Amino acid sequence: MAQGTLYIVSAPSGAGKSSLISALLETNPTYAMKVSVSHTTRGMRPGEEDGLHYHFIQKEKFEELIEKNEFLEHAEVFGNYYGTSRVWIEENLQKGIDVFLDIDWQGARQIRKQMPLAKSVFIIPPSNGELERRLNARGQDNAAVIAKRMSEAKSEMSHFSEYDYLIVNDDFDASLMDFKAIIRAERLKQDKQAAKYNGMLTALLAE
Repeated sequence: MAQGTLYIVSAPSGAGKSSLISALLETNPTYAMKVSVSHTTRGMRPGEEDGLHYHFIQKEKFEELIEKNEFLEHAEVFGNYYGTSRVWIEENLQKGIDVFLDIDWQGARQIRKQMPLAKSVFIIPPSNGELERRLNARGQDNAAVIAKRMSEAKSEMSHFSEYDYLIVNDDFDASLMDFKAIIRAERLKQDKQAAKYNGMLTALLAE
C-alpha cells in the first residue's frame, strides 16, 4: 500500500482554503482523504461542533499537551493556540490516506522540518479588496477583528514562495479544478503507482 500524502494548505483568513478543502473531499469519493482536526483554545463559533471542526480545549490542557510533545506543530494565532496531533497524522498516512492540514505559514515551517515529504499549497485572493469583502460577508468577526486580519494578510501572503503550489482563488470552480489537478498529479507519481499496482507490474514484467 502506498503511503498517503500530507498536504499543507495555507492562506490568509478569508481566501477560501477551508471551502476548497471541503469541496475537494466532497467531490473526490474515489480517493482516501481526511482533514486533520486541530486542537485549539479559541471559542467555538456558531455552527461549529467539537471534534468535527476543532477539538476545543482549555489553554492549560493545550500547554500540557505541548509539554508531552503531542503536537506535530503548534502556534499561537490572534491570541489562541492551534495544534496538530502527531499520532493521528502518522496513523492515517500509513493507511494510505491523504491528510490535509489547514494551517498558517508558521505551522507549515514546523511541519516541513519534521515531515519533509509533505506537499504544500498556498491560496491567495485576487485582490485585497476582494479579501476584505469576503471577510465582511462571512459575518463572523467584528470590524476590529477584520481590520486586524487585513493588516496581517500581507505578511502572511509574503510567504507564498515557501510552498510547492500556488492557487489564486478568483473563480471558485476554477480554483477547485486546480486543487484537484495537484492531488491527481501527486497520486500518479511513479512510487505511488508502483506501490498501488505492484502485482500488475510484477506480472507485466514476468518472463
